Formats: sequence, structure tokens, C-alpha cells
Amino acid sequence: MRSSIAAAHVLDVLAGGITSPVTTRRGLTARLRYMTRSDHARSAMVNEGLDPSPQTLTKWLDGTQEPKPSNLTLIDRTYRRMRRHNVARYLLQRLNAGGGTRVEIHPADDTFVQERHRRPDKKVRKVNFRRWDHIVATWADGAWDKGNETPLDDAWIDELSAAIGSDWGAYEYCKSLGFNA
Repeated sequence: MRSSIAAAHVLDVLAGGITSPVTTRRGLTARLRYMTRSDHARSAMVNEGLDPSPQTLTKWLDGTQEPKPSNLTLIDRTYRRMRRHNVARYLLQRLNAGGGTRVEIHPADDTFVQERHRRPDKKVRKVNFRRWDHIVATWADGAWDKGNETPLDDAWIDELSAAIGSDWGAYEYCKSLGFNA
């Protein structure tokens, strides 16, 4: 997996939120309440392309009508993007506190790579990322979640190359990645 995407998944875990799946009554209701609790949240929901009529929304909330599978996907994606946006500033403060956050990167297994192209010195790296601003901003934007991974990858590689140096390419893909804030 690309290490930038692994980092985005860790940030999602740190952001917390509703853990019940959107396909359950509890998960759906919690997401809809989160996204309709204020005018600002409602307008953000509309900007994401989710604009049910008040009658449909009421039916979804009281359980008399189930959203189509495509709407369930959109509800979940919209919720995650709103949650990211709402916690980004707080998360950024935590990640930048004390001079940055230590990241542990377990490199990808390259046994399938031809012997002459392998990097024999790849090992688990523990590096300190000092500036999370660009990474968190692109993570919160959520374009990577819709298939456009380039901005997140660019932000991650910029910080990775600053922390590791010229060996950053060995850690562009990873088996696992971890950090905490």
C-alpha cells in the first residue's frame, strides 16, 4: 500500500467518529443526525451532492424508508469528509505539538522483486515528521478518498523526503505505518 494512503487511514482512526456501519439503523441515523444538525452541516452535505428532500430525510431517520445503496455510499463518504474537516484543526495541533510526531514505517515486502533491484538495507524506520499542515489539509480535503491520491501523495512524499532524505523511495510503499497524537 502507498504509505500516504496508510497515513490517511491512521488519520481517520485518530479522527474517531461513528463506528457502526452505515448499513445499520444506528450507523445511518447517527450519520444523518451529524450531517443535519446545523445549517452549515446541511449546506456541506448539499455541496457533496447529497440533497434529499425533507420528507425523504425524515423517512430515512424514522426508518420507514431505506436509502438506495448508492445513497448509502454517498452518506458514508460525506460523513467521513465532514468529520475530517471538523477535526482537522484539533488533530493538526496534536500532531505538530512538541516538535512533531514520530512515525514508524514498516517497508513493503520486496521478495517478488528481482534480486538485482531489491534494496537489501530496508528496515523499519522511525522518523519524526515536524510539519503536518499540508498532509492534514489534503487528508481533510478527502480527494484521495475519491480516487485522486496525487495531492495527498505529494504532501506525504515532501515530508517523508525531508525526514528520511534520499532514501524516501524505499518507503513510498509500506507493509504498515503507525503514529499517534
